[in-house]
Amino acid sequence: MSIKRYCIVAATLFGLSMGNALGQQTAGQKDAPGKINLDVVVTASKGGPVGGLSEGDFTVLDNKKPYPIASFAAVEGKDAAVQVVIVIDSVNTPYTYLGYQRDQILKYLRSNGGKLPYATSFAVLTDTSFEMYEEGAGKDGNALAGKLEHTEIGLREDNRSQGFWGAADRMTLSLNALRSLTVVEAKKPGRKLVLWVSPGWPLLSGPEVELDGNQADEVYHNAIAFSSELRKAGITLYSINSWGATENLSLEFYYQTFLNGLKGPSYAQWGNLSLQVLAAQSGGLVLSSNDAVQMMQQCVADANQYYRITLDPAPDEKPNAYHQIEVKVAQGGLVARTRTGYYGRP
Repeated sequence: MSIKRYCIVAATLFGLSMGNALGQQTAGQKDAPGKINLDVVVTASKGGPVGGLSEGDFTVLDNKKPYPIASFAAVEGKDAAVQVVIVIDSVNTPYTYLGYQRDQILKYLRSNGGKLPYATSFAVLTDTSFEMYEEGAGKDGNALAGKLEHTEIGLREDNRSQGFWGAADRMTLSLNALRSLTVVEAKKPGRKLVLWVSPGWPLLSGPEVELDGNQADEVYHNAIAFSSELRKAGITLYSINSWGATENLSLEFYYQTFLNGLKGPSYAQWGNLSLQVLAAQSGGLVLSSNDAVQMMQQCVADANQYYRITLDPAPDEKPNAYHQIEVKVAQGGLVARTRTGYYGRP
């Protein structure tokens, strides 16, 4: 059976469980109608987020053209509603590495004497379920670590060597889990940092992988749905690969091929729905090392100092027109990171 035939099967699986749920409007939607909220983190070449900036220090580019800022606020995480969700991914993590991954997460939870900076919960993805453990969520890392220690994390029955069938299955499970998490978090106020601890999802893309018109349209509309709903839910997604240097380096950066927003279905590939791509597009980080504790601390530090910039875009002539967003900082040596774009509406 050809790879193209595999793609048809995968497309059918995605279509069964994603479209309707992501298209729903939710009570927790954070953007006012027609407005775009950007959570902007500013960093120097060394050190954490930079505070003390004002609206005049920022320039927003929409499709490379300056765009007016409708509202601006400097935010300190200690004064804001910030939540952290740690996702333990046993579907895409090699079973021989799951124990080390769990130990690293436990070490993070118990760091600083177990005093977490923000209310934290965890979720577990297995081949049979996606469970969010929200009861007892809070800043007590020791209590959360104790709960995680007593949580069964089932091993993936289908391992990483199963070829395209296994990869398509893992990607379907991963995307449906993110969809479920987004629906839940959209009902809550505030900003959410989702730390997905995983080597990443299968990209299912390459010179031998072909999509027909229906498949490309499916990927295109799901990419739009994830971009819009993650933004509306106030979610910044982070890809944390604690498998580190043992991963194939040629594959580690392949996701960068798919970072640009989609201008239409003809540009769509499965790689546009990968964990790393969705994370980078949401304004999060894509990190890889053997020190998951340091990576998690780096991600959570994004909430310590950030800037909420609101745009009031004019309606587009056509639906789903992609707008590339860049935020520039006047002061030299500083870099702004936020969502890389949005899909407009008439």
